Amino acid sequence: MNRILRIASSIFNGLSSSEKFPPGGIRRRGIAVGLLLLTSVVAASSALRAAASQPDAASDQLVAAAHQLASLANASRAQSGLAPLQWDAALAAAAHAHALRMAAEGPIAHRYGGEPSLAERASAAGARFDLIEENIAIGNSAQQIHSLWMHSAEHHANIMNPPIDRIGVAIVAARGVLYAVADYARAVRTLSFAEQENVVAQQITQLGLPLRSGTAARDQARAACAASSGVPSAPGLQPLFVMRWQSGSLNQLPSALVQRARGFHSAAVGACAPREASTQEQAAFTAYRVAVLLY
Repeated sequence: MNRILRIASSIFNGLSSSEKFPPGGIRRRGIAVGLLLLTSVVAASSALRAAASQPDAASDQLVAAAHQLASLANASRAQSGLAPLQWDAALAAAAHAHALRMAAEGPIAHRYGGEPSLAERASAAGARFDLIEENIAIGNSAQQIHSLWMHSAEHHANIMNPPIDRIGVAIVAARGVLYAVADYARAVRTLSFAEQENVVAQQITQLGLPLRSGTAARDQARAACAASSGVPSAPGLQPLFVMRWQSGSLNQLPSALVQRARGFHSAAVGACAPREASTQEQAAFTAYRVAVLLY
């Protein structure tokens, strides 16, 4: 893990850190972390301090502040022509659990001893994604925290990352400050095997390649998808080329498949369960597995 530390003073006005996991599939999941400390003392807003004696009021204000952070992120994205982020309750739940842990620990971090990784936390909360990022901070208001993130290259990159489309934010008040966690992700839809096959089939037909009719070719493609190599035999069906791949997105066919498809007369598409991930962290990323047979 690469850590960048910029220290202006031992007394700080805001502290933040960012973490990013690239898309799932077979790519390695690297982590980029930035840590920023600025000058002067942090104190939570007087309104939040006053509400501390009224738990319900304080909770409502913290929820409102979390949504304000999401709105500020979307306003910044809009200024750059980027699509708005949709609020994700699962990401917000994961962010809240981590914000509570940060408040209990004091010093902020993306992961504490015995705690699951960012991807594992979000997946356990119900989020489905193939890319996930996180910004964390200590500050005195949503506006100050957003400003802090926007003036840090690593946090700015997370907020303004074009592929992400979901956001979940949580803020916890403790020790006279606000602990903030914002999780960003590119959502992956939950699709049945038939729905996955339809998405890929539409792209195959756009190449001018007709699909085999009937269930025999589809069943052969599904069996090929589940296999590591080779093509299961089927009466009267002998494909000359098979392409298997696993990805968090079905919106683009592999370039090798597009190139090879032009020399064939028909195709079959089959989806199956994705291969078991080698680590718990990899398993947290949602993925599809598909095979295309060319005849």
